[in-house]
Amino acid sequence: MADLISYFSRRTDGILDLLRQLVEIESPSTDKAAADRIARFVARIAGEAGASVTITRRERRGDHVLARWGGGEGEKGLLLLCHLDTVWPLGTLAERPWRVEGDRAYGPGSLDNKASAAIILMAIKGLQDLGISPSRPVTFLFNSDEEIGSRSSRSIIEAEATRAVVVFCMEPALPNGSLKVWRKGTGLYTITALGQAAHSGADHDKGINAIEELAHQILRVQGMTDYQAGTTVSVGRVQGGTRTNVVPERARAQIDVRVQTVAEGHRLSKNIEALQPVLAGARLVIEGGLSRPPMEKSPLTLEPFKRAQEIGADLGLTLTPGGTGGASDGNFSAALGVPTLDGLGAIGDKAHSPDEHVLISSLPERTALMAALLSRW
Repeated sequence: MADLISYFSRRTDGILDLLRQLVEIESPSTDKAAADRIARFVARIAGEAGASVTITRRERRGDHVLARWGGGEGEKGLLLLCHLDTVWPLGTLAERPWRVEGDRAYGPGSLDNKASAAIILMAIKGLQDLGISPSRPVTFLFNSDEEIGSRSSRSIIEAEATRAVVVFCMEPALPNGSLKVWRKGTGLYTITALGQAAHSGADHDKGINAIEELAHQILRVQGMTDYQAGTTVSVGRVQGGTRTNVVPERARAQIDVRVQTVAEGHRLSKNIEALQPVLAGARLVIEGGLSRPPMEKSPLTLEPFKRAQEIGADLGLTLTPGGTGGASDGNFSAALGVPTLDGLGAIGDKAHSPDEHVLISSLPERTALMAALLSRW
């Protein structure tokens, strides 16, 4: 098993070159044409590696790619989730092109999540070159909309997860290399305050200020943050009013929520939905809810981690567990009761920032780990 590290270490340049090619195909979530370009690039490489490839077309969002290796009818296998979309708009690459400095490879989307695509494609190719077959049928799902909630791919994720013995979510590792055995659930709420417009000088007393009402509600929801319970509520965007000489009749706030347990999610949702106006005559419209359920630390995540830890130890790797406040597509599979392990991608830091980078030395190790998981699970 330790020979896998040596094998992929000798192929670090190849892994890095594939990562460069992926980074240089810009793929913002909201640009279908761009997302489709990288989907077809990945589909071609997977096909060349012997996969049976299906492209699931979408009208508004980017297409999704399913690549399958082996397996008989009805046999449960291994599902790998990997998103190809990034948060970066077209043109970012011209401003911040791919570059390598020492052990760091920089580029938009390099860590989140294109290194993961390079890792799993090179892992399956390496197994084929070595004449090693995966222990079970393998399915790779490359989706195009994870960064914007996976709305067009969630049904595929859930359908494929129910046919898997375990789901490997190929998000980046934590900066210290830890895998992720828990993730918070995420949600978005919109609170719209409705008042009464009036002239701010002549008829001030006849108006109901929607911004004032919304200010009361902002203080209420911000106060729902409970760090001890792992719950955060953040008002991230506020809009309201038309002109300074008009008492505003409408104001709106968009609110990000994060919860660590399903029970806490239910409690928080109930409290938000129960909000009542403070000003006489004002009204509230509350919309939204949890978009991704929490991936709680439980046997569903700890048992796969222990098995991965054993396999990693045979490679000479020490794997540790961790968690994060961000959500991923692994939240969906874990919510279905399917064993799920996250954070199997590259090690690096600063995802979603101009300094996003991958540690090049982690690429052969993570590729070897993935090859070992595929062949020994």
